Amino acid sequence: MSENTTTQQPANTQALAVPPLPPLHEERLFALKQREAKAFASSTMVPKEYQGDVSNCIVAMEMAARIGMSTMAVMQSLDVIHGRPGWRATFLIATVNTCGRFTALRYRFVGEPGKPSWGCYAVAKDRESGEELVGETITIKMATDEGWAIKSGSKWKTMPGQMLRYRAAAFWTRVYAPELSLGMHTSDEVEDIGSSQSQQSAGMITQLAGESPLVARVARAKQVEPSPEAPHGPETEVHEPTREREPGEDDEDELPDEFA
Repeated sequence: MSENTTTQQPANTQALAVPPLPPLHEERLFALKQREAKAFASSTMVPKEYQGDVSNCIVAMEMAARIGMSTMAVMQSLDVIHGRPGWRATFLIATVNTCGRFTALRYRFVGEPGKPSWGCYAVAKDRESGEELVGETITIKMATDEGWAIKSGSKWKTMPGQMLRYRAAAFWTRVYAPELSLGMHTSDEVEDIGSSQSQQSAGMITQLAGESPLVARVARAKQVEPSPEAPHGPETEVHEPTREREPGEDDEDELPDEFA
């Protein structure tokens, strides 16, 4: 008697399949980034803002990934001024020119050189539509009114043509390609804005001191240098008699002795 043999298939065929590899966890990705950042931080070829600072290197790596540039190029072209990061204008222009979406930036001047109306604007064409993209006109008068050209050692005084081009390119990029600059200003803008804000704050304090008697009195008190005091001893120490306050007299009506 022959015995029929049948091959039994498993009820669940998926059980024999090779399970897919687990996804790379975010913790492991961060660990890999941290190892790469430590390598950058230990290098002496990166700018000083990144040497020994792993967190700054991770930020630079993130920014490089977002704009499709090398981490080293971002580190070399990102300056930190007044606590704020800013792109170098030359890097921003190079990023626009090499992105492939636009023709190379060109600059057109208006007005007469040396006059307040002398200015410049950037222009490029969209490669897909052929539309000419015109940026904001930056003039010497604008630079003066905004406080960019009045600070000590300003490059606007020595190389106005170059600064007009740089500022025009920055304005153009923020309008037509903000994803390339990640919404950040250039280093020259950060420096100019920080300087003008400091001058405005100083002017506001001076104005308040002129309008408010209390602020003016405090300012005068801080400007007076204390005179050297004679050494006190048991024989030379003098005690002022304590004046009794009248009923209803408030302590807040008097200034502290240091401001009197």
